[in-house]
Amino acid sequence: MIICDTHCDVLYTRVFHPEETPVVTLENMKKGGISLQTCTLFSGSGGIEKHPYEAGMKEYHEFERLVAEYGWVQAWSPAEAVEGEPKAMLSMEGGEILEGSTARVDEFFEYGVRMIALTWNRENEIGHPAKSGSEEGIKPAGWDILRRMAELHIAADTSHLNEAGFWDLIRRHPQPPMASHSCVRTLCDHFRNLRDDQIRAMIENGGWIGINFYPCFLSNDGKADAKRICDHIDYICQMGGEKHVGFGSDFDGIEVTPVDVKTPAEVPNILAELRRRGYSETALQDIAGLNFIRYYQRLGWN
Repeated sequence: MIICDTHCDVLYTRVFHPEETPVVTLENMKKGGISLQTCTLFSGSGGIEKHPYEAGMKEYHEFERLVAEYGWVQAWSPAEAVEGEPKAMLSMEGGEILEGSTARVDEFFEYGVRMIALTWNRENEIGHPAKSGSEEGIKPAGWDILRRMAELHIAADTSHLNEAGFWDLIRRHPQPPMASHSCVRTLCDHFRNLRDDQIRAMIENGGWIGINFYPCFLSNDGKADAKRICDHIDYICQMGGEKHVGFGSDFDGIEVTPVDVKTPAEVPNILAELRRRGYSETALQDIAGLNFIRYYQRLGWN
């Protein structure tokens, strides 16, 4: 079975918190049967003024080191995912790394970045974060960047983006957006989670949603396990999104994990719970990874 995870912060942890032991390791990916692990270049919490491009480049060079010295294999598109061979694909979290430049979109595309979360928790040249409560949409410079992203078939990631920006993408962006690491707001009332109308729009427009494993996004009491992750997956499936949902763990970016899904090695616990709930093997294969691969096919990757 091909298993894809669309968000982790292992590169940021390795570069900026070397005292911590990452859970996203080649060994854990192999134990969990992870075929494709998306590793983000995180801009950091400082926003535009704290040199986000430099932070992103430090993380990229760490990724190069993992490939050159530690046996990691880079995937240049999700289509390269195969069962039993862990690969890592690059993404970006916080469009401020681009510093408002379309040329930077091309630069990071050449490095292998295949999705860009337009914001983190601070306003940037592209738009506004969900945390801000802003009702303003995508900025003019943001549209320039998004046009170039569409030309290169880079996914527009709405995780962290505010609702006005989300609906701008649904109405105006030529390619379906995705949410790499977000959950269901009806099940957990957090500003980072997606409302039902947003989930429905993702489904209707060919988008994709990766369920975040952060307990604070999964449950109002901040406690979670594989069953609770499956509650969010099942909710989206019941809305008709069985072909539009998967995993977006946020490993190494969250300080608390579900009690029985602490590392990539334990991701099979989620599949076991879905199987217990009666999901077919075909549905499990879709949710585990094929939905994500097909989403990129809709973007133009084969």
